[in-house]
Amino acid sequence: MSDTKKLAIIATKGTLDWAYPPFILASTAAALGYETQIFFTFYGLQMLRKELNLKVSPLGNPGMPMPMPVPVLMQALPGMQSFITGMMKKTMKDKGVASLEDLRELCQEAEVKFIACQMTVDLFEFDTKDFIDGVEYGGAATFFEFAGESDICLYI
Repeated sequence: MSDTKKLAIIATKGTLDWAYPPFILASTAAALGYETQIFFTFYGLQMLRKELNLKVSPLGNPGMPMPMPVPVLMQALPGMQSFITGMMKKTMKDKGVASLEDLRELCQEAEVKFIACQMTVDLFEFDTKDFIDGVEYGGAATFFEFAGESDICLYI
């Protein structure tokens, strides 16, 4: 039995704000010596696309700090999602936060294993050519093989 600690992450969200935690936690764990896997399922598969075009949805996200108050009704207006996404990307850049592409690449360089849920790929008829290289495909049983032995398991 190995003494190496293990971290298993289930990534289920496909928005810009929800894409950061799995990559930040996985890259940090890998840097600390954890064997790390991320299981991407449902909307989390968006994080594996070669072309990342993730947005932030202010609707249903009451905890999102806004530099100016925006009433909920205004958040539903056309163009608000792009405006809010642009605002968040600018804030992250201004604060020196790495891009998703950089964090994802860092994870791969640190040998974090990316597993795409095969059932979800089939369900949504995704073309695997749209995903980055180095992704493995498997189902829940594949994830449980690793997660069952992990020290930490996170659902994001």
